[in-house]
Order: sequence, then structure tokens, then C-alpha cells
Amino acid sequence: MANKGPSYGMSRQVQDKIEQKYDPELEVRLVEWIGTQCGSGVGKPEAGKLGFQAWLKDGCVLCELINTLSKDKPVKKIQSSSMAFKQMEQISQFLSAAERYGVAKTDMFQTVDLWEGKDLAAVQRTLTALGSIAVTKDEGFFRGDPSWFFKTAQENRRDFSDDQLKEGKNVIGLQMGSNKGATQSGMTGYGRPRQILNP
Repeated sequence: MANKGPSYGMSRQVQDKIEQKYDPELEVRLVEWIGTQCGSGVGKPEAGKLGFQAWLKDGCVLCELINTLSKDKPVKKIQSSSMAFKQMEQISQFLSAAERYGVAKTDMFQTVDLWEGKDLAAVQRTLTALGSIAVTKDEGFFRGDPSWFFKTAQENRRDFSDDQLKEGKNVIGLQMGSNKGATQSGMTGYGRPRQILNP
């Protein structure tokens, strides 16, 4: 891949906006979770955006992470490589495994977002969504503090009998409005002019 020069004008403004979305506090929490989830073998990155990117760039840490979250290891072969296409392939394997695990397509980052460092906030979003799903599934594979992530909403299906459904048709909901307490007392008669007194 050829190195790209600095961007100018509108491209620079767009890139600045994307970079402002990166959260250093979230980075600390994600690094702590990945370290707890995968063990000390994954190491720790240097603090900051560039250290975070360099740590995850080859895809090995991400693949280790997704493998620790399920019984059957979704990424069978994890190998560190200095070749760009191999690293991107590992990242792609992580992304497809995360999607099978339950992360929504809208929460996924693109391979270049991580590999080229274009949008590391999107990488944070994907890892946060992955943590949330792991906490919600509660299969016993999540390690760490569950309060680091929010639980996603679960379906709460209700089954009503026919009698309950018929009874509900007789109730007028408050959304329809109410005329209780509505009177015309204190209203002036129609047609009378408003009284304006000069002091």
C-alpha cells in the first residue's frame, strides 16, 4: 500500500471530525477487558491512539479475543505475519466471526479503518458492541467486569388470552385524551369585548 500524503480542505475537516470521536477513556477500558479476557499473552499497547492501532493491527489480538468468547473457536488459525494482506485477512476473519457471534453490521468497522488507522472510533464501537453481546449472552465465557458494557435489550414476549384482549378493547387509553375536570367556568361570554382600562 502506498502511503498517502496529508489531506487538505474538506477531506481534512472530515478526517478531523472522525478523529474527534475517538475516546481515550474507552481505550483504557477496552485494553483492560481484552487483557482480562485473553490473558497476559496478548500484552498491553502503548497508551494513545497509535499504540492501540499498532496492538490490534495484525489481527492476532482480535482473533484471540473472539476465540475466548465461544466454545468452538471461530478463528481456527491465528498466525502473526508482517505481510499486509495476511494481517488484513486476520482482521477480516475477526469481523466475520464477530458478525456470526451477533454483532450488527452497522456496528462493524471496515478492515482499512483499523489497518490504515482511518477510523479507530469505529474499532472501539465494534469492540464495545462485542463486549455488550458477550455480557448479554451470559454463556460463562465473559471475563471481566460486566459493568464495563451495557446489556442489550432482550425480547420479552407476552401472550394474552382472548378474554384479556377483548377486555383491553373496552379501555380508553389516556392517549385518546380526557375531558375529566374540563368546564367552562370562568370563561367570558362570546362576543363581549375585552375590557381594557386606562389608568
